[in-house]
Amino acid sequence: MTTVETGHLAETAAALFLERKGCRIIARNWRTPRCEIDIIAERSGMLYFCEVKYRVRATQGSGLDYITPAKLRQMRFAAESWACLPVCCIAKCLIVLYSAFLL
Repeated sequence: MTTVETGHLAETAAALFLERKGCRIIARNWRTPRCEIDIIAERSGMLYFCEVKYRVRATQGSGLDYITPAKLRQMRFAAESWACLPVCCIAKCLIVLYSAFLL
C-alpha cells in the first residue's frame, strides 16, 4: 500500500469518527495551489478544520507531535482561505486539530 493510499484510509477513518460524533462532513481534501485541508466538518453551527496525521507505531510519536507552529500557520491560512470563498458567508470559524492515531 502506498503512503497516499494509507493517508486516504486514515482520513476516511477520521471522517467516520467525526460523523459518529455528530459532525457533518462538508469537504475532504479541499485544496488550492497554496494550501489544503484534510477534512472540513460542521456540528451545531460550528466549523471544524481537521488535519489528519497517521502513525504506524507509537514509537513515531503522536500526530500532535507533528503539528508545528508552521503547520498551525498553514492550517489557519487554509481555513481563512476557505472561509473567504465567494460562495461562503461565514462570520466565525473555529480551528480544531484532530489527530488520528491509528494502530
